[in-house]
Amino acid sequence: MKPLQGKIAVVAGATRGAGRGIAVKLGEAGATVYVTGRSVRGSLSDMGRAETIEETAELVAAAGGVGIAVRTDYSVESEVRALFDRIALEQGSRLDILVNDVWGGDPLTMWEQPFWEHSLHDGLLIQKRGVHTHMIASYYAAPLMIDNNSGLIIEITDGFDYRYRGSLYYSLAKISVIHLAQAMAADLRPHQVASVAVSPGFLRSEAMLEHFGVTEENWRDAAGKDPHFLMSETPAYIGRAVAALAADPKIMEKTGSILTSWGLSEEYRFTDEDGSRPHWGNYAAEQGFYK
Repeated sequence: MKPLQGKIAVVAGATRGAGRGIAVKLGEAGATVYVTGRSVRGSLSDMGRAETIEETAELVAAAGGVGIAVRTDYSVESEVRALFDRIALEQGSRLDILVNDVWGGDPLTMWEQPFWEHSLHDGLLIQKRGVHTHMIASYYAAPLMIDNNSGLIIEITDGFDYRYRGSLYYSLAKISVIHLAQAMAADLRPHQVASVAVSPGFLRSEAMLEHFGVTEENWRDAAGKDPHFLMSETPAYIGRAVAALAADPKIMEKTGSILTSWGLSEEYRFTDEDGSRPHWGNYAAEQGFYK
């Protein structure tokens, strides 16, 4: 028996990157995964990337789970409501896991500009994409979990505390979802539904590989451009972190926590795809990033 056999999961933002890695590892653990996002074959999102939710659903199935691709724009409330109505109908009103990984803020973030010179429109759009979408998804997911007196909501973020992250609008979005996880935990605790925030380290996503002009086969060559990339992790690493949390019978002991892929790898003893256990926290501290 796989640890998540029979469990129903939704991964919001499962098209690529961490969301895809999480969806695949939940499937590998036996879950039925609703793979959701905006990019489908024949109709890609404005992110301009080729990955689709159908591809992710196929990877979930290949890993041993059930992948169900449903195009959902989480900034459109009616589409989110329709998704969870469908899940209630198809799964007998059962939902065990929601992973909020919708982002879409990278092309909108102007790292070299202070907030008053940054595009206000883009800054507000970052909040809409990276925070409001999580709130809408959780609003419609929570009642299904409450009805069954169990469940887990995971907020995927960047960082494990409230320090500034280099751009006001980026920082605000990433910190906001941490507090969202903590606030939801307080409301959901009486219903035995857990809520946590989880951060990966330096994520070796499809976009990041492309940025450095490398592939997963020769990714270490990118160290010539950025030596910190040698401490990067694949999306499978945070995927295994989420799968381990979802399978933990004592998850309520962690509700409200801010967690990391590297910390969870030490606790649950999983590795990245190549058998390594990258620890961005230790590395960043050694480099003086967290002074």
